[in-house]
Amino acid sequence: MASIHLRGLAKSFGATPVIRGIDVDIRDGEFVALVGPSGCGKSTLLRMIAGLESVDAGEILLGDRSINDVAPRDRDVAMVFQNYALYPHMTVGQNLGFGLKIQGRKPSDIEARVREAADTLGLGELLQRRPRQLSGGQRQRVAMGRAIVRQPQAFLFDEPLSNLDAKLRVQMRTEIKALHQRLGTTTVYVTHDQVEAMTMADRIVVLKDGRIEQVGAPLELYDRPRNAFVAGFIGSPSMNFIPGRLQLDGSPSVLTDDGLRLPLAAPAQGAHGDRVLYGARPEHFTIDEGRGLSADVIVVEPTGSETQVALRLGGQPVMAAFRDRIGARPGDRLALWPVAAEAHLFDAADGRRLN
Repeated sequence: MASIHLRGLAKSFGATPVIRGIDVDIRDGEFVALVGPSGCGKSTLLRMIAGLESVDAGEILLGDRSINDVAPRDRDVAMVFQNYALYPHMTVGQNLGFGLKIQGRKPSDIEARVREAADTLGLGELLQRRPRQLSGGQRQRVAMGRAIVRQPQAFLFDEPLSNLDAKLRVQMRTEIKALHQRLGTTTVYVTHDQVEAMTMADRIVVLKDGRIEQVGAPLELYDRPRNAFVAGFIGSPSMNFIPGRLQLDGSPSVLTDDGLRLPLAAPAQGAHGDRVLYGARPEHFTIDEGRGLSADVIVVEPTGSETQVALRLGGQPVMAAFRDRIGARPGDRLALWPVAAEAHLFDAADGRRLN
């Protein structure tokens, strides 16, 4: 196992920059998720660590060793791909041991490592089967096992669960997290699913247009997003953003374009009248008949554990989530009130956090 250090990494495809000066340190044994919208550069960054993409500028360190010019097979990292990349003519056992065979390992060593990986992943009864005889989850376990047998210093996962159905994704992400806790191998995990990242990672790196927007623990990013982009990307359903002007006369608040006043718990950066975005997560609304603002119910979505309600507050669409099972129907009105202590405030021009 080893730490991974990225120093000023840059990469362009032709005239198009894809990675723009990435600096991040991944600690030994840490599970770090790379997230961001499509095209933000997260998979390219992972492939640069693996050696599958060249580095235009900057340096990649595995421990204290620079690996910029090291061939992929000699980097001592193992990558798990989205499409499994199994050899269809080989058995599960042969797929697991193929990398070790290429390295010239002794058959007895290969057999021992394959058996150990199979036992770890529950593949012991499947070693003689071909990939076509396996389910999607079993194929993904084989792909993970092929990485485990190499006993690398780091695992690299490139959206490994995106081809699985929703129920199996939940099961597999639990298994991957448990596997990491058992093996303690440094792991870099790329996903487009921020819920996956929140539930699995020790830290999350949020990328946008080839740059890092924020790095932190999942709940740190959720509770204290650095800017409106991170606030909107982390969390499902996503944060509500309501435009308005900062009011600092009397109790601090935001006056929306529709003339509604939204409460703030404390003064914020900025001047009276500045254009701002008022951020409220869906679970941070309450129904308050005394002071609530009238909101029209558009759609009610009961999920069992909570009730999600799409509403129109003034001229703005908002999403609220309630733990209680409310009896609202489309066309009803609710007295909606945001929790001031949980409100987020962002500059309307550049999105930076103001409170």
